[in-house]
Amino acid sequence: MDWNDSDREERLLDLIKRGDRNAMQDLYCRYVRYLTAICGRYIPDEDNVRDVMQDSFLKIFSSIKNFQYRGKGSLKGWMTKIVLNETIKSVKQNCQFNFTELKNDETEIADDIPESENIPPPIIYKLIRELPDGYRTIFNLYVIEGKSHKEIAALLGIKESTSASQLHRAKAILAEKIRNYINNYSLHL
Repeated sequence: MDWNDSDREERLLDLIKRGDRNAMQDLYCRYVRYLTAICGRYIPDEDNVRDVMQDSFLKIFSSIKNFQYRGKGSLKGWMTKIVLNETIKSVKQNCQFNFTELKNDETEIADDIPESENIPPPIIYKLIRELPDGYRTIFNLYVIEGKSHKEIAALLGIKESTSASQLHRAKAILAEKIRNYINNYSLHL
C-alpha cells in the first residue's frame, strides 16, 4: 500500500494515542530538530533549550489524545504552538526584560537591515541570538513567527507600543551587527 505523508502522520498519531512507544520515538525523531531550532531562537543557553524541549515533549505526549488531526501540517503546527508557548513561558521566567519606551528623538534611529543575502544563514542566526533577551524575543515573535504587536503584548504582558519600540530597537541593533560583520568580513577578502 502506498502511504502519503498525511496518511503516515495520521497512522503515527493513531499509534501514539494507543500508547505505542515506538511511534512516540518516531514522532520525536521526526520533529525534535525543527522544534529545537524554534526554541533556540529565543533561548541562547543550550541547557535551558534542552529543559524546555523536555517539558514541551512531556506536554505534547500527555495531551496528544485531545489533538484533532486536521490534515497534513496540523500536527506539526500544534506541536510548534506548544513549543513556542513553553519557550515563551521559560523566557518570561528566566530572562531579563528591560523594556523602555522610545523617546521622541530615538524613533529616528535607523533600523533598516543592510543587504545580508551574502551572509551565511548561521551567521544571521548567531547575530539574532546575540540580541538582548527582550529584543530577541520580540524580534523573533514579530519577524519569524508573524505575530502582531497586539499578540506579542498579550503573550508577554506588555503594551503594544512597548512591543513596537522594542522591535525598532532590535532591528537597529541587528542592523549595526550586520554592518559590522560586513565591514569585518570585507577586510579579510
